[in-house]
Amino acid sequence: MTSSSAAGHSAPAGPAPVGRAPVGGPAGAPPARVLVYSDDRRLRERVSTSLGVRPDLDLPPLQLEECATSPAVLGLLDAGGIDLCIFDGETVPVGGIGLCRQVKNEIFNAPPVLVLTGRPDDAWLATWGMADETVAYPVNPIELSSKVVALLKARLSTGDVATT
Repeated sequence: MTSSSAAGHSAPAGPAPVGRAPVGGPAGAPPARVLVYSDDRRLRERVSTSLGVRPDLDLPPLQLEECATSPAVLGLLDAGGIDLCIFDGETVPVGGIGLCRQVKNEIFNAPPVLVLTGRPDDAWLATWGMADETVAYPVNPIELSSKVVALLKARLSTGDVATT
């Protein structure tokens, strides 16, 4: 998994280290690009740590793209190639729930969005925001990984993948 932050979003840090060939998944398959949006660097790191490099052997390795601002998110989504979004519902000034609704309404063939909510009772609000899944704080790594795997498998199996 590669990620770096610059100007509110990240770009691939380069090729994977030599000798770390991916296992499982189609040979030569591009990584699954997951956009993580939060103004909290520690939360972005927690998401990265929870997911690891490859949360399921039937998926390609993950490449996380980190964003701290909504314009950076929209720029990456407009560029294409994002397979899944994870939005922090507590980010300010633009929360992940509102951003999710904007993305679902404005971007054709938008990737699935998982929203991290401040508490389990906020799941109804994420439904209003058109989120595909939710995980409440504190982030449970097993729950997060399980939901990310399910969303990515559904997205990649339908051929409804992001365009680059």
